[in-house]
Amino acid sequence: MKKSSRLGLLRDRDFGRLLAATALGQLGDRIVFLALPLVAITALHADEFQVGSLTAMTTAGSLLVGLPAGAWVERMRKRSVMIGTDLARALVLMAIPMAWWAGLLTIWWLYTVALVHGVLTVFFDVAYASYLPHLVGRGNLMEGNSKLSAVRSVTSIGGPTVAGPLVGLVGAPVTLLASSIGMAMSGLLAITIRKHERKPEPNGRPRLVREIREGLKFVVKHPSLRAIMLGDAIFNLFLVVYQTMLLVFLDREMGLQPFGIGLVLSGMGCGALLGALVATKVSGRVGQGPVIWLTSLATCPLTALMPLARTGWSVYVAAIGLAALSLGGVVRVVAQSSFQQALTPDRLLGRTSATARFVSWSGVPLGGLLGGASGSVLGATGTLWIGAAGMTLSVLPALLSPLRTTRTLPAEKYTGQPLKAGSPNP
Repeated sequence: MKKSSRLGLLRDRDFGRLLAATALGQLGDRIVFLALPLVAITALHADEFQVGSLTAMTTAGSLLVGLPAGAWVERMRKRSVMIGTDLARALVLMAIPMAWWAGLLTIWWLYTVALVHGVLTVFFDVAYASYLPHLVGRGNLMEGNSKLSAVRSVTSIGGPTVAGPLVGLVGAPVTLLASSIGMAMSGLLAITIRKHERKPEPNGRPRLVREIREGLKFVVKHPSLRAIMLGDAIFNLFLVVYQTMLLVFLDREMGLQPFGIGLVLSGMGCGALLGALVATKVSGRVGQGPVIWLTSLATCPLTALMPLARTGWSVYVAAIGLAALSLGGVVRVVAQSSFQQALTPDRLLGRTSATARFVSWSGVPLGGLLGGASGSVLGATGTLWIGAAGMTLSVLPALLSPLRTTRTLPAEKYTGQPLKAGSPNP
């Protein structure tokens, strides 16, 4: 049912609880994003390739379980999957400070925790994306995605701002306790959501391969969804190449302390928050399709400011480029998520989400390894140049697809027949 008041979905108590759970879980996740690599860099004195390998382990779950996760999640209640994976991730993260206190922490321990945490995150993300249409209804998807993105953006500011001083005060390993607590509280809060799903009806004998193939076929055959996936795959590959050496660059070449690194990453969160606040308005003015490629074209080249920076104030000027990247990224993701959710039948939501994630994230582990290898050969600065160039090229699939001129969300489900560029229902 469409919400007509200015508060919109915020009047819905269950959506408010989902927002609060999202804030707590994302706060924990943002602390992990800063603290986990810093455990390797500062506590274990890992080299560039080991840092890149840690990034690869963090995201390898998408390759290991990315496709079957969608089919498995569709057989379960999405809310239950979200609760279970949140609580499990909280326990897994506690293993790092416990190992640190016991004197057992090694780079291989970090690799293991990163891999298990990443696999659990795949299941959480698939369930989360599939649960939103059930909770708010398809008519509220743009508003729901925008508000959730705003909350995630706020935590992108708060996470590094909290994590930076904590790392300086108690060390990176112990800081991960805050991540564990945030994810545990997120799972417990999600338990209080009153709107329950029906248990999915078994559709005959489960056939995992057939179910995976059906979800993959739906996404690949649709020209706009295919373009979104390919663009995301290119963007994510080079974003990870960039991010893998960003902390190394800030720590070792710019000489920033954890608090300064936290400020730079908080600037990215500020950009993301602004993007969430203007996403609906920008998409309405520019068009649902054009906004996907225009935001990337306008913001990705600005990431080249960072490798141009020198020790001192210029690194904070360069951080504006990262803030712009986050702003454009959130506007693009809100448009893409709403587009995909509106287009996909309920029974395929989990598989479509998992398929899109699998393809879009398939290059992420490779990006971590390439970033580490490039950092070893070219240094952190050279690797940042490569990442900035690759992210800018990610605009091409959307620019060459019907998204170039599609201005509105699809009004009805896709039938399987490709539509002409410029159609309001691609």
